Amino acid sequence: MDSPEVTFTLAYLVFAVCFVFTPTEFHSAGLTVQNLLSGWLGSEDAAFVPYHLRRTSATLLCHSLLPLGYYVGMCFAASDKQLYSLGQAPEAWQLFLLLAVTLPTIASTVIYYWSCDQWAHHPLARTLALYALPQSDWWAVASSVNTEFRRIDKFATGAPGARVIVTDTWVMKVTTYRVHVAQQQDVHLTVTESQQHELSPDSNLPVQLLTIHVAGTSPGVQAFDIRAANVVIHQSLGDLFLETFASLVEVNPTYSVPSSQELEACIGCMQTRASVKLVKTCQEAAEGECQQCYCRPMWCLTCMGKWFASRQDPQRPDTWLASRVPCPTCRARFCILDVCAVR
Repeated sequence: MDSPEVTFTLAYLVFAVCFVFTPTEFHSAGLTVQNLLSGWLGSEDAAFVPYHLRRTSATLLCHSLLPLGYYVGMCFAASDKQLYSLGQAPEAWQLFLLLAVTLPTIASTVIYYWSCDQWAHHPLARTLALYALPQSDWWAVASSVNTEFRRIDKFATGAPGARVIVTDTWVMKVTTYRVHVAQQQDVHLTVTESQQHELSPDSNLPVQLLTIHVAGTSPGVQAFDIRAANVVIHQSLGDLFLETFASLVEVNPTYSVPSSQELEACIGCMQTRASVKLVKTCQEAAEGECQQCYCRPMWCLTCMGKWFASRQDPQRPDTWLASRVPCPTCRARFCILDVCAVR
């Protein structure tokens, strides 16, 4: 090889590796698929699922074009080989060109298949479809994911190629070509590896890195691994309250749904059926501060518990169980004794 060929080959190899395994410098310079195609991809915050449907497809296509880009560049760097003329190019380069054209062709075919039927064949869409209720489709689940991702209380960490996102309901891992999604109540977490480092490059403090295996209990949900630093495994005050809330509701009187009434999906999470009804049982109808709620069952037990907890004073957890909050729909005040499981 002549010097221009070697120089171009080394330079393109470095560029290709950095373009695929994007370092911080490439992110800062905007040399990423997300930045170069930002106008078409849209906003991740506005629509998380549609954004990553397009991002994973665009990333697959752009990366598959890298060999073809190398061939085109070599047409100029090694002009004496006449690579631009297929009949006169060396046989090895003809085979390389065939490979370089085949890769984006296969990638385009896969992307077209993914996009059919409103992206229903995309791996992310197929995973979300596993959590859809019988009378809905995967877009209803995607809407729930989009809504929770927009909340400011989500947890997100990690490099762009292996980002971990945890919302109220979902555990997600965003990789270069895929987005792994699992529902928290449907997963089993196992710590598979623990590494202790004396110093962290970010904080100059000791750091413990955990590798956690996330396995779904539902068939069809693919397991994945996430890495987390300095994780303290314990239940938060909110988690403890939800457990206590659920145990107290279990001993309350139950509510029998009329045979003519069909339970719909919980309007809080859209993932499970409504399972509780507010019925004043703590006192007689005309006594006390609690009021009768006339809303039909529209909330699941978990979402009702989260609503109850969200209306409390964080500095006074000792008052939570005895407090009264307004119904999330009609604003009638109720206490925990008024929350009845639907039968």
